[in-house]
Amino acid sequence: MRILSGVQPSGKLHLGNYCGAMKQHIEDQETHECFIFIANYHALTTIQDAEHLRHLTRDVALDYLALGLDPKKACLFRQSDVPEVTELAWILSTVTGKGLMDRAVSYKDKVARGLPASMGLFSYPILQAADILIYRSDAVPVGQDQSQHIEMTADMAGYFNNTYECEVFVIPKVKLNEAAVVPGLDGAKMSKSYGNTIDLFDAPKPVRKRIMSVKTDSTPVEDPKDPDSCNVFALLRLLAEPSERDAWAERYRQGGMGYGEVKKRLAELFEERFGPARERREALEKDLDYVEDVLATSGRRAREVACGVMVDVREACGIVKAAG
Repeated sequence: MRILSGVQPSGKLHLGNYCGAMKQHIEDQETHECFIFIANYHALTTIQDAEHLRHLTRDVALDYLALGLDPKKACLFRQSDVPEVTELAWILSTVTGKGLMDRAVSYKDKVARGLPASMGLFSYPILQAADILIYRSDAVPVGQDQSQHIEMTADMAGYFNNTYECEVFVIPKVKLNEAAVVPGLDGAKMSKSYGNTIDLFDAPKPVRKRIMSVKTDSTPVEDPKDPDSCNVFALLRLLAEPSERDAWAERYRQGGMGYGEVKKRLAELFEERFGPARERREALEKDLDYVEDVLATSGRRAREVACGVMVDVREACGIVKAAG
């Protein structure tokens, strides 16, 4: 099965990115054909500083490689290395009604948070659909809050196939992540835009400081506590083994335990999980030629697939290109 996912280079990647998507991407490379792209076209809706965008794009590649993505098993590439995706986005826009875009929840949410209401932001789901369809992806791993985009992609694939009486596109399926929503320091969804993140590759001291600031209630130490309503426990359960998670849940219910104790253990678990990856990332930063080679090689592989699909797309809708 071919799995497709994209990560927008809009800032430092954090625990929410890892638990909500990256962990599953790295696991999927063992059993599926994985295409993972760095969505630098999408990032233009929020980042309009050229040097900063180049830097962030490189950082996403460093992060994935440090966390264990194997370029021999998975295809890690820049979205912009496959320019055909923007051609397909235009073609899809000609068979997609504006009403579908009007129903996009993420657009309304982003505008409500103060992002400029640009046409790029409004038509974001069309480019996202092109990203998915141009590789004939079978499934797209997402959190529950992103499932609407995959449903919209399926709609657009159907619009094209029905309009041109063809079967060019595979209808992709949603592959829901186990950890759909990761809470941030304040209990809201962990997000760069909310400023409530725990960044993956920060040094241990600032990471520990942020973990110790996770919002909790005022239940006294001696009283029982509800692990299912606790932000700290919600984060701990993502990093701890099941047996340790269950033991902490029991301690919550028994009482006699303060939230500070759980936070300290969460900081230890975080360092155990990401400390070695931080060291690998530091080594990769000294060999950026290797990182560029990975991206360029994977980009050529991805573009070869995309170009094959675009031959069928152009044939179906009558677009002619000069040979050569």
